[in-house]
Order: sequence, then C-alpha cells, then structure tokens
Amino acid sequence: MGRPFFIGPYESGLITAVKPWMLPEDAFAWLRNAYVWRGTVKKRVGTRSLTGAGVTAALQQLYSRLRIQINTTNGVGNCTEATGAIPGGITGNDCIGQMFSIGGEIFTVQATGVPVNLLHTGAATVAQYNTTTLAYTFNGAAATTAVYWYPSLPVMGFMNIESAEISNEPVIAFDTKFSYNRVGNGWARLGTLVWSGSDSQFFWGTNYRGATNNEYYLFVVNNNRADQICYWNQTTSTWTQTTFKTRDGAANYELQSARLIISFKNRLLALNTLEMTNGVDSSYFNRVRWCMNGDPTAADAWYDNIAGKGGWLEAPTKEAIITAAIFKDRLIVYFEKSTWELVYTGNEVLPFVWQAIDIALGAESTFSVVLLESGVLAVGQSGIHVCNGLNVARIDERIPDEVFNIHNENAGIERVAGIRDYSNEMVYWTFPNSSHNTTYPDRILAYNYRNNTWSFFDDSITAFGYYQNVADITWEMITWTWAEWMSSWGSGSIQSQHKNVIAGNQEGFTFLIDSHMTRNAPSLQITQIDISAFPSVWLTVKLHNIVVDESCNMIQIEYVQGITNINNRIYRVEEIAIDPVTGVTKLEIIGDPAHVMTGVYTGGGVITRISLIDIYTKQFNFYQGSKRIAIERVEFDVDKTDVGTIKVEYSPSTSSLLMGKISATDPTVLEPFILETYSYDLYPFEETQNRLVRRIFIGSEGDCIQLRFYTDYTNYTADFSNAQSNFVLNGMTFYMSSTSSR
Repeated sequence: MGRPFFIGPYESGLITAVKPWMLPEDAFAWLRNAYVWRGTVKKRVGTRSLTGAGVTAALQQLYSRLRIQINTTNGVGNCTEATGAIPGGITGNDCIGQMFSIGGEIFTVQATGVPVNLLHTGAATVAQYNTTTLAYTFNGAAATTAVYWYPSLPVMGFMNIESAEISNEPVIAFDTKFSYNRVGNGWARLGTLVWSGSDSQFFWGTNYRGATNNEYYLFVVNNNRADQICYWNQTTSTWTQTTFKTRDGAANYELQSARLIISFKNRLLALNTLEMTNGVDSSYFNRVRWCMNGDPTAADAWYDNIAGKGGWLEAPTKEAIITAAIFKDRLIVYFEKSTWELVYTGNEVLPFVWQAIDIALGAESTFSVVLLESGVLAVGQSGIHVCNGLNVARIDERIPDEVFNIHNENAGIERVAGIRDYSNEMVYWTFPNSSHNTTYPDRILAYNYRNNTWSFFDDSITAFGYYQNVADITWEMITWTWAEWMSSWGSGSIQSQHKNVIAGNQEGFTFLIDSHMTRNAPSLQITQIDISAFPSVWLTVKLHNIVVDESCNMIQIEYVQGITNINNRIYRVEEIAIDPVTGVTKLEIIGDPAHVMTGVYTGGGVITRISLIDIYTKQFNFYQGSKRIAIERVEFDVDKTDVGTIKVEYSPSTSSLLMGKISATDPTVLEPFILETYSYDLYPFEETQNRLVRRIFIGSEGDCIQLRFYTDYTNYTADFSNAQSNFVLNGMTFYMSSTSSR
C-alpha cells in the first residue's frame, strides 16, 4: 500500500517560471478559470447583471445595458418621431444590433432600411425604424411608457462622483458617445454631451473643486483633442466642454486635452497634454501642466506667464507619460520605460519638480494602474511593476512571460485595464490575448495580492469601476437562483453601500464581479437567429469577441422568444462568419437533433459565456532520490455542491498523453475520471457534510505524475446545471510508493 502524501492548503497558485517538476507541491503549471483563495483552489469569480427591484430575469438586459430614454408612448401606446430624435448620429449598418424597449417589450434592429420592420416581442402592431434618417414609429405598445434606445456601444469607463453623503459615490458610465448614471433600476443618459473618441480612447477622470470651495466637479478627458476637457457640475447637472487658456494676452494658447487629469496638492494637473501653441495644435507627451490653487475653471487659472497662477514642466526624458497615481501623498508617474515622482516643492513660482525613481522600468497601459498599500501597480513592456516611492520592481516573477501575451495590434495595450477587488483581495487586469487576435479584451489576469498568486479567467470586459448598492438587495429583487448563489444570505456584496467591482463590455452590458456567484451574467445580445438549416443554427451577434477555440467557445443561450428548444442549453461556437454586406458577425452552433427548433425569432435572446475550468498540477514525485514511483490512488477533499462534476486525467513520466480509466462500454478506450462534488444517495450521511472526499484509482508507474482537472462541453451538456455549479478543492492526498532507483 502506498504511503500517503497530503497537498494543502494551497498558497502558491500559477507558476510558469520553472518546469512543472520543479514547482512547489501546492503550485500549478496552469490555472485557468480557477484561482487560489485562502488556502483553497476554487472556480473563478462569477458575475451578475446590474439590475434592481422587481426586474425579472428575462428582462435583466434592459436594466443592465447602457440606454437612453428617447420618448414616451401616448395613451394608446403609440410613439412617432419623423425627424429622428436619436442622439449621436449612428446610421446605416452600425444600427444593426441596436435595440429599443417599451416596458417589457423588446424591439431589435436586425437589418437596415428606410424604414425597416423591427423584431419585437410584445403586442405592438407597428415597430419601424429608418436607419438613414433615424425616424421611428411604434404603435400598440404599452401606454404612457418610456421608450428606451440601446446604442450597443463599448463601455469606455466608470467613474464615481463625490457626494455629501458618506461612503456613497454614485457611478457614472461612459461609452464612446454618451455618459450615463443610474436612475431607479436602470441606466439613464447623463447630460446632452456627445463625445467623438474611438473605442480605444477610454475616459479618465478626477473629482476636484469647482467655482466655489463647496462645489465638486468631475473633470474628464479621453485624450481626444476634439472632445477637449469636460466637467460635470452637480449643482447645475450639466456637462461643460471646454479648453483652458494658458497665456494671458494670447488667445491662441490653450490646454485642449490630456491623457491624464489628476487632483494633487490643491491643484488640477494635466499630464501628457494636447495643446494649442501659438495657433498650432501640439502634443507634449512628457509635460505636466497645472492650474492655480483655487477655481480651475476661472479664466486665468491656467495662465503660465503670471506668477502664482498656472504653469508647466517637462520631464527630462523624451518618453511619454503613460499613467499615474497618488501613493502616500506622493504622485508616482509611469513613463514608457521609466518611473518618476512629481515632487511638490511648496514654491508658488515652481510648485513641482521631476525626480527619477527608476530609469529602466515603466508602464505602457494607462488604465492598468492599481493602488495597493504596498505601492502603485502598472503593466509595462517587460512586466507588471510596483512602485513604492523608493524603487520599482516586478511583481510577476512567477509568471514572467505572460505579460508578453498581451496583443499589441488593434490598440491592444490601450485596452488593458485594472481594478482592485477589496472584498476578495484580488486585482484583475483585462487584456486581449495575442493568440486569439481579438479587438476587445478576452482574458483576465487575476492576482491575489495577499499571497502573491496568479491565474487566468476567460471573459470579455472593456472597463472596470466601482458601484455601491443603493439599498439592501432582498430575495424578491434577485434575478439568479439559489443554486447559483454560494454564500449565506446577507453577505456583504448585497448590502447597501457595499463597494462592488462593476464591469462593462463591448455591447454596452454592465455587470458586477461577485465571488458568491457560480455563473457569468448574460453579456451579449442576439440580433437574429436562422434555424432554416437545423441542426445548423446561425446567430447574428454584434461585437461578440468570441473565437473558435475549444477552451473558450462555449455559450449558454437564454430568454429567446419565438423559437422552441433553444433556451437554457449550452452550445459550442463551431464557426464564425462575417456578412459581406453589413459586416455584422454570425456564429454557428449545432442544435440537438432530439430537440428540433421551430418558430421565428422575435427577440429577447442573450448569450452568457461559459468559463471552462482547466488546471494542471505540478509533476509529483515524492521520492526524488529513487526516481521511479507507483501511484495507487489519489483522494480529493472538495466542498459539497448540489450538483456538479469535474473531469480528472493524469500524465505519467512527463508524457503529454493524458490518461484516465478504462471505459465501461469499450475496454480499448480510456476515458476521464469523473469527480462528483455532490453527495451520493447511497451514503445519506454525506448530505449533512460540508466537504466530501472523492477517490480515483490510478494504478500507474512512472518517473512522476501530473494531474489535470477540467470541464468541457460534455460536462455541461450532459447536465445543464453543472455550468452553474461551484468547484472548491481543499486538498489532495497521493498514495505513492517507490519502485526503483537508478
């Protein structure tokens, strides 16, 4: 009988810096859609739609997506706008994938036309939209009800506005054209300003005083000269778009915009500036410009030729300023390949000077900056760096090559964004993976800063921020099932004022990161469904960001109206095609021939991305001196779930061949071990347990053994509820013996 060797608790996480046989015993050679947290290995954090009281699950996209109220129906449910009261001027093929809603009725733009009939789910008798003039007509919908338009544009930033109420900072969201705030259960347009930046020009902002000391403005830039500098006045509820005059007596000297804008030492600072100099548009990549101590909107606040007003200073390097953060009353500024501090002097004539901290390590992604107690983190060309004000160092020595997998094309480095999750003591960076060549980020690098562990999640997120619950969430308000919630009722994430991490994607969906959720939130809208060649089914999905990759091409379809046998099933994306006329992408899935789909799609369908767990352990040999080992069995300590399975395979002697058990139906075939995390009916006592022990009998010999835990298509199609099941590994015990030495 083999000697037992116990592995746990887990504290090392993913390590790719050395070969698998050299790893610590509790480390992993690969960790995807799972992470190390407080001594365990668990399924990745889930997400839930941002909705409110009384919202049914089928309508949650109406409240979680960025939207604009454009009208209200009359007493008989009619609404017509001949001139097209749609802001932003989005016309033609870019309209495809947009949506309208009136109450619970959903209207989808599936084609272009002058006008085109919209797909609709409700009782409306007429639903038309002119994709050229933007005129629309709705007849027979819900009476005296708001009409909402969903632009379906990428989310480009979240910011919090300081308020008089303690620990209550309302969130503002941005897409490429509009800004939004939360009103009631859903999003509403904030102001009337229309921005013109691209889908890689994200919004950076800061709260600072206004014309008087008791006013707070939110100052916003997106590094786009045409959009200038904007600020939101909470008192007047208006956006002001402006440039700031920088020289007294000269009208053609202006601060037009900047990469960053920061409040520091009672001044507003613009870094990496876009300016007009003597009538010529100029870019000063290494410059900081500041206003006077006082009202930054005053006519003379930014004058640089009057002592005690504004000023500027260029760093003694030609590198561009990339990002910055205040750490313990010090302004740390990351350049492309170096790190500096902007030191406050207290001298009104020259209040700031540059001081180098490190001339070899910098950052390349503006929105990758994250503030911890230990320093300022940022993603650079050569690694993920931390600056504590004295020096700069890499923190990703355990995964030293992963930073090079960030895709550089399609403005990939501009799309990297980071956020600190205070509740889970994690940091997340969203980034486009170089192997998939997607435009928008499709992967998350997760960092547990308490034990310095790493892992990867599959998800498509364009921007992060913080959202505080307005009120406690009650059981009547939720849109998820009890089985999908892995915590006791009343946990922090559903309490009022709790600081949640909010995320948005390329279709304007918003959702909350929640470690208590075992599933992902719906995050893609289905524009059209073609079942004419069933079982081949084609879905029209705008900006889906999905790739045909066995590890991340699984989707769940929900809330489709008009077609039978399609909802609450999991599918693989088999092929991706682009319509040559409209440029809109289509996804092919294969339906189950035993459940024939019938009907005509009327709208409402959404897609949820399925995260497949994939874990490789180290290559174990507890008798390194004798080399050869025999493995009898492995026991796993797992948290009990209501349902759920995970597959286990092993590789002996550093082989790339994955092996399992002999199939019960075909003795010539090896199949994976199935590790059940639910209690067995034959053992009633297990129903009372919180943790279970499951065993696999290997009976193999070799130089070492490596295990793989994973879920795949068959895990979830065999039992749909598996996709919502949790997985927590508390420890493993190997029963192993030495067989020889050499």
